[in-house]
Amino acid sequence: MQHHIDNRIYHVEVLPPKQDSEKLEADLERFTSKFNRVMDSGYCCCITDNAMGNLAFQGTEMIEELELEAKPGLVMIHLNTFHTKDDLDRILESCKELKIEQLLVISGDGSDRLPKLTPADVGATDVESVTSVELLRYIAREYPGVFELGVAFNPYEPEEHEFAKMERKLDAGASFIITQPVINSHPVVDKLLEKYPDIPVAVEAWMSKNIGLLSEAVGYEVAEDPESFNPVETLKNLHRNYPRCGVYLSLLGFKKQYDRITGLWEQVQNEKVTS
Repeated sequence: MQHHIDNRIYHVEVLPPKQDSEKLEADLERFTSKFNRVMDSGYCCCITDNAMGNLAFQGTEMIEELELEAKPGLVMIHLNTFHTKDDLDRILESCKELKIEQLLVISGDGSDRLPKLTPADVGATDVESVTSVELLRYIAREYPGVFELGVAFNPYEPEEHEFAKMERKLDAGASFIITQPVINSHPVVDKLLEKYPDIPVAVEAWMSKNIGLLSEAVGYEVAEDPESFNPVETLKNLHRNYPRCGVYLSLLGFKKQYDRITGLWEQVQNEKVTS
């Protein structure tokens, strides 16, 4: 992660097709186009894992079946706790074979259609259910030195609870952090950076104009004027406010926004240098 921050490499979220898609061929073509564009840009493609509890194809499965080139250091796989033990091990082995080193380990969103890891699956004896903490410990123990393990930080959760959870994640093997989406800045993210100055952090930028979706997710209005919310201007402000952080782009509009973000990081840096 620190290499990405130092070299101004965006993390670009890409969702694989849902398994029940009624237009699977078109979705596969769209995924391939997005993946290749991220690779060609020299950015890091971050592939989600059953996002929002929807059963979808897995990231390594897509890369292998579509014969895509996962460039070294430029693919991050999300991995959550809603898998069978066999599927978990298969995913980890595929990542190892594909030389995908970065994993974002999260508890994930479940649904009735998804299996769930049990404590026995990951060798946990002191918990009733598996969270990202137990999954982190399992990966760090079974694949020592193979993966760079990242975790999520939610500034919208009760602060004391979220920081206590972060301590457990770091103790379990996490080495970088990606926040939930923030708009311009957030005081709890500021505290995170102050508390862990040596841990690489990427702030998530909400790239959809529909800021209402984020407000619904966190339970309150996150933008003063949702109607005039401008994702690219917000991204510029995140660069200005968090110059030592990486940036993770969620819900990026590839048709209209992608060209606008090219060179944006450098542009903001040049503004700071010349001002």
